[in-house]
Amino acid sequence: MKYYSTNRQAPDATLEEAVVRGLAGDKGLYMPRSIKPLPASFYEHIEQLSFQEIAYQVAEAFFGEDVPAETLKQIVYDTLSFDVPAVQVKDHIYSLELFHGPTLAFKDVGGRFMARLLGYFIRKEGKKQVNVLVATSGDTGSAVANGFLGVEGIHVFVLYPKGKVSEIQEKQFTTLGKNITAIEVDGTFDDCQALVKSAFMDKELNEHMLLTSANSINVARFLPQAFYYFYAYAQMKKLGKADRLVICVPSGNFGNITAGLFGKRMGLPVERFIAANNRNDIFYQYLKTGKYSPRPSVATIANAMDVGDPSNFARILDLYAGSHEAIAAEISGETYTDEEIRQTVQQTYEETGYLLDPHGACGYRALAENLQPGETGVFLETAHPAKFLQTVESIIGKEVKIPEKLQAFMRGEKQSVPMSKEFADFKEYLLNY
Repeated sequence: MKYYSTNRQAPDATLEEAVVRGLAGDKGLYMPRSIKPLPASFYEHIEQLSFQEIAYQVAEAFFGEDVPAETLKQIVYDTLSFDVPAVQVKDHIYSLELFHGPTLAFKDVGGRFMARLLGYFIRKEGKKQVNVLVATSGDTGSAVANGFLGVEGIHVFVLYPKGKVSEIQEKQFTTLGKNITAIEVDGTFDDCQALVKSAFMDKELNEHMLLTSANSINVARFLPQAFYYFYAYAQMKKLGKADRLVICVPSGNFGNITAGLFGKRMGLPVERFIAANNRNDIFYQYLKTGKYSPRPSVATIANAMDVGDPSNFARILDLYAGSHEAIAAEISGETYTDEEIRQTVQQTYEETGYLLDPHGACGYRALAENLQPGETGVFLETAHPAKFLQTVESIIGKEVKIPEKLQAFMRGEKQSVPMSKEFADFKEYLLNY
């Protein structure tokens, strides 16, 4: 399949070119030329299939023309070595728990898939070294770093904002060593993302080293996130609750909800989507006004959503041919302050015993406030609450049990490279690496 740029100024790319480059030459994001609907028979029997079986059929529609069937199957099955259960929180509200992977966050799916696909292309082409640049507001860095850890021929540079990710998140990508380098930027997530984008556009740097991205701007990172929307539907169908399904996505850079919208285009029977924002409510304001006005991000307790200029908004615009009316017809928005997030975590825990993380709390609250009679809501619980330990413990006034996977990271020693937010400094570092 061919991939085109959202800016329409670059030539079409193959899947391999789109994955290895990350960003198109005209600074646009790659989009598949076609989105193949899955046959009705797939949806009729979906509840009888395993997560891996469902994901393989979805992956085949996206990647089957470019990757041999056995290879693709192995990539999918290796990626999804953990479950993503839908757990009931209240009468008609379910939590899709995306935190059962190695780094306890939803990005394990995209990170692991991309690492395996890129590894396949590197072996196929006999390339010597590919350098992955990834900006993170929290969970992307750990998922990508752990997904790529030890993969031959790939070096990962994780850029993160100093003092603006939780200690546990930081430990997950600064303690690995090997082929992972953590770069601690004196700025915000948006500054980190700007450094990555500038690096891709710098001719001298690209002649010096082969660069690609593992942010959700990369098609191999965000498309696999469609897998768990299909699996959520399958689980709801098994319970007889799939007829009027509403999915709520805590939204930052918008890769996650974009993957869900792709699923809908493939025939996934979702009635509508809700994008839940924290105080960085750029998309919410767009829905209300029709104007997209990016602005500097502000720090919140739902830090992975602290994005002031969501990259994947370009894909959503492209998917709906720029129509505000069409976007607003399928996606509604909500926005919550830190105080409202805290209230939601505490109240839900007291009423149901279910412990939300700050991001999932936005998703849960949006459903609780917006579900119509007869609808069933599924929100994405994007990370384990223990990843935001101090925040969550201070809200519920109780100790939160830290899973062993996280404890192992906490025992590691932090190694990072301090960096200013000036591109000249970052470029010099990479040229001398």
